[in-house]
Amino acid sequence: MNPRSSTLFHFTKSESILFDIFKNGFWPRYCLEDIQWQGFEGFDFVAFPMVCFCDIPLARISEHIGFYGSYGIGLSKDWAERNNLNPLLYVSSGSDLSHTVSQIMNNSLQLKEGNKDEAVDHVRYLIAHTKPAIGRMMIDGEPTKKDFYQESEWRYVPRHEKVRTHLRQEVFEKDEKLKEAHDNSKEHASLQFLPSDVSYVFVPKDSDIPGLIFHHKV
Repeated sequence: MNPRSSTLFHFTKSESILFDIFKNGFWPRYCLEDIQWQGFEGFDFVAFPMVCFCDIPLARISEHIGFYGSYGIGLSKDWAERNNLNPLLYVSSGSDLSHTVSQIMNNSLQLKEGNKDEAVDHVRYLIAHTKPAIGRMMIDGEPTKKDFYQESEWRYVPRHEKVRTHLRQEVFEKDEKLKEAHDNSKEHASLQFLPSDVSYVFVPKDSDIPGLIFHHKV
């Protein structure tokens, strides 16, 4: 069995979100990411704007659907590459590579003003595409251990002057601030696709298909 698919899949628990994707494209939302592996004092989670996909083979889709939701869409990797999606770099916590990424950030923070902001922004963008092989994710407000390496994740992380590069956890947890950040990402960085880019559509039941076709046409 091929360990990778030629298609990138995105799943959601909500039928209404799948309808919105077909109508308006993918909306980059801020997600809390486990950055404890970097060893920064007092920074366990940081939120980055993103749309997440996976390229696991269809034979393993059921376990992914069970966790992320049974509504989904599959798009070609040609589309992904045209739209600046990238597979994640998985890092083993405590490894030399983990230490190197942390050291690059520390070195950037020590640069003189004028050079520091740009350097930190570049490193932060790298970190937004980096994940611990085994780490924690927030589920119902609680950090839960998860084997991320099995997910073969690809990610779209927008770069736009009006879209905040990240949110600290305390800002992410303020509804008004999070809504403002989400509104900006939706307006300036939504990810579009054409019907010809779509390879698969997933719904829980065959009876859901007519409703999906109707909403797509509308």
